[in-house]
Amino acid sequence: MTIPIVIVLLTLSIWQLNRYAWKVELIDHLSAQLALDPVDLPTGDVVLSEWEHRKVRLRGEFLHEKEIHLFSHADKGRKGFQIITPFKRAETGQIYLVNRGWVNEGFKDPENRTEGLISGVVNVTGVVRKPWTKSYDFLPDNNRATNVWLYGDLAQMAAHQNVEAAPFFIELDATPVPGGWPIGGQTRISIPNNHLEYFITWLGLAAAMLAIYIFYGIGKAKKKD
Repeated sequence: MTIPIVIVLLTLSIWQLNRYAWKVELIDHLSAQLALDPVDLPTGDVVLSEWEHRKVRLRGEFLHEKEIHLFSHADKGRKGFQIITPFKRAETGQIYLVNRGWVNEGFKDPENRTEGLISGVVNVTGVVRKPWTKSYDFLPDNNRATNVWLYGDLAQMAAHQNVEAAPFFIELDATPVPGGWPIGGQTRISIPNNHLEYFITWLGLAAAMLAIYIFYGIGKAKKKD
């Protein structure tokens, strides 16, 4: 039994070491993307894997009547919402779902932050982010009836507001908004990389199995003597 178990444990440790190297490369890539200066977002098709976390510029107007409220907490644990608003590009008419930033519960209603409902054609700068769906089936669904969303299912959001949107979000930078709400610059990179610890754990278990096997064999040999 010891040999196959040790082989499995060693295989798992090597796999975790490879995952660690991949994660380091991913974090370095995303950090390098964020460090680049903003560029104009291409008007054609965008390959998300190449543009994720790139800073981009757009010119167009917000469709405030179609905004979406994504449940979110601020850094200090305050409950609130990310305000996601369709943005119509001036040059092409293409729609993008733009995360304008965070508001607390008191400013969820647009009527309480009318100054921040910027009208007309504007220039915006933000970061390209990919959408996401719920991680587990037992989690609650997005509530379309109240327009409160728990995760960024972009396809559902676009269908709910009856728009054809690009398949990625754009999170705006921290440029101040009239009235102070929403607060932009909410982009966070938090990618855990615990694979080195897992590698050590699996390797340690393999070594422990071998040690137990050796001491067991030595004990049996002494009994025979």
